[in-house]
Amino acid sequence: MKNNLRQIYRIIKMSIYRKIYGLKNVSKTFYMSGKSKISKDFEAGDYSFVAENCTIYSQVKIGKFTMLAPEVKIIGEDHNFHFPDKPIIFSGRPEQTKTEIGSDVWIGSRSIIMKGVKIGDGCIVAANSVVTKDIPPYCIVAGIPAKLIRKRFNEDEILIHKKMLTSTIKYTIKDYTS
Repeated sequence: MKNNLRQIYRIIKMSIYRKIYGLKNVSKTFYMSGKSKISKDFEAGDYSFVAENCTIYSQVKIGKFTMLAPEVKIIGEDHNFHFPDKPIIFSGRPEQTKTEIGSDVWIGSRSIIMKGVKIGDGCIVAANSVVTKDIPPYCIVAGIPAKLIRKRFNEDEILIHKKMLTSTIKYTIKDYTS
């Protein structure tokens, strides 16, 4: 009974959040835990999660099972600064590039992901890291700027993980909250 009420609450909450935030490109199983600043063109895969106080600029896509911890920022690329005859504030904005975060990625609290970066499937970004460059799949990174700590899986485990990511297993709210 308690799990059924929780499931109903989550469905209603996300329906309201989708309308408030104008999120038309997120999976029905996408979940947010609190208020954030998210661009309306945000794309999110199945069972992905955004915690409270995140800031997500335009042209950002996250894959299924991906989690953004509290206060993650996906920002940048929003000012031209290379015109010597103009102050930055009057230099306009460059064309935005897409930021792509793969499936089953965990972005730790207060991390900053610079716009235009690609983060591969299965990556983990440690809390308070700043990602300024692309990260290959299955890497664990940390620091400012983020650097490789180690691989998440060995080659055999990567094959198992890839198979799981492409499976058609349906998960329930019970799986999602336990």
